[in-house]
Amino acid sequence: MLNYVWLGLLLLGIGVALTTDIIDKTENKYRNGEELAVEIIFQDSVKSLADQKYDVKLKVKKNSFNSFYNLNESKDIEQSATLTIDSKKNKNLLYFKVDKNTPAFWKEMAKITGKKDDLTGSVLLKNKIDAKTFQAEIILEDIAFAKMKEVTNSALDYAGIAVNIALGLIGIMALWLGVMKVAEEAGLIKIIANAMKPLTKFLFPDVPQDHPAMGAMIMNMAANMLGLGNAATPFGLKAMEELDKLNPEKGTATNAMIMFLAVNTAGLTLIPVTAIAIRAAAGSSDPAIIIGTSIFGALCATIVGITTVKIFEKNPFRIGFAQFLQESKKGLIIFSSIIVLVLVLLFSGVASGLTKFINPELFKSIIQVISTLAIPMLIFIFIGYGAIKKVKIYEVFVEGAKEGFDVAVRIIPYLVAMLVAIGIFRAGGGMDILIYALTPFTNLIGMPAEALPMAIMRPLSGSGSLGIMAEIIATHGPDSFIGILVSTFFGSTETTFYVLAVYFGAVNIRKTRYALTAGLLADVAGILGAVFIVKLLFG
Repeated sequence: MLNYVWLGLLLLGIGVALTTDIIDKTENKYRNGEELAVEIIFQDSVKSLADQKYDVKLKVKKNSFNSFYNLNESKDIEQSATLTIDSKKNKNLLYFKVDKNTPAFWKEMAKITGKKDDLTGSVLLKNKIDAKTFQAEIILEDIAFAKMKEVTNSALDYAGIAVNIALGLIGIMALWLGVMKVAEEAGLIKIIANAMKPLTKFLFPDVPQDHPAMGAMIMNMAANMLGLGNAATPFGLKAMEELDKLNPEKGTATNAMIMFLAVNTAGLTLIPVTAIAIRAAAGSSDPAIIIGTSIFGALCATIVGITTVKIFEKNPFRIGFAQFLQESKKGLIIFSSIIVLVLVLLFSGVASGLTKFINPELFKSIIQVISTLAIPMLIFIFIGYGAIKKVKIYEVFVEGAKEGFDVAVRIIPYLVAMLVAIGIFRAGGGMDILIYALTPFTNLIGMPAEALPMAIMRPLSGSGSLGIMAEIIATHGPDSFIGILVSTFFGSTETTFYVLAVYFGAVNIRKTRYALTAGLLADVAGILGAVFIVKLLFG
């Protein structure tokens, strides 16, 4: 399925970009070859013009600019520029850099030219208004294939970003894989795995309880819940490597791998630090108010993700629905009970009442203390326990750390493929088409149209969704309904495509089976859960 999604992102992004460029060319959106009426104001009085460069001011009246480009600028445009007179070629060139006074449309044109910060045009000087001022007409440089150029630049930028992400993991990977190796040699990972045996046996029945993968998965999930992204990724990659050792069909995802990634993409975190920081920076009166709503949304995502994997594991269409229900009876009863209990609590108003007695700031402070101390304490405990057990901690640490470089380099092709496709999809305008298609559904469930870009971008790109969230919060306010909603989106879901690319890339998994389906269903559940709880408490 991932193959089709990847191809779809590429084709939709490029197809929409090319269609947009053809339409823009047909309608001459950028007025190529057409003359715009302007005024050229020289610094000093001019009696005659010599072949030289002059520092001038370009002035365009708002009415002329708006009618020419079919826009709605609110004030006249004044732009510092350089005019070069060349009587031999009978051509006068005007050059100017874009600045804060430059209209957004000209900034867009400058970016398309590839120079990003300047525009050039040919000028015909006409009537002299006074000693310094001339009426003139300017034809700016031709603009063509704007969207396709944006797609090209985005593809190259995202390829570089992918490599930087992978290389940035080397140091972190080396540290945590070294620490994990010491804990493994000392037997501490086995102790942790045994303590979590009831949960892990339900989630990963195919993995032996004393296998090293169990400890790595537990540490990964714990780090994610505490918001320790720097520690969670190395633990997760180590877990995938260990799971791959149990894989009878190399290159194809196992049920255990898919379950592990479903839990990861659900994004269950006790405190969404990044979203809270953005809200605080935007002047929220209560930045931590999204802790409860984010946990609820992430719980919805986790329940749906795990349930989806369990259903696909049993495959009711293969073994028969009655047999499936019989074999999955306990798990289905547990999940159904949790869902019913949560809904009863919410509709009875108990959840609303509890928010009055729970102090979000106290909860935030406790989790922040734990998060701050977690990494140093993990290193101290793991290494210290290894020393007590007489493990050669330095040699074992170095042996484990060596794996970090290999893993980081191995995921580069997978990251490049996924991030470039996402970049092309965004830059080409595929996101706009998707938003347009989904708007009727979001209107039906009461999700504001302004929040839809955030919901769509979150599974695709962490940085992209962060930018959209910050923009929405800046526009509508952090404590508005939409501001709280998009903050909850950020805390309730994960970047599914990134997680799949990194974790499967680490062990060369090409056939991902139903992993993407489980991850996306978890994302949808997280978004719907966020809409439900935010509307209930703040709507």
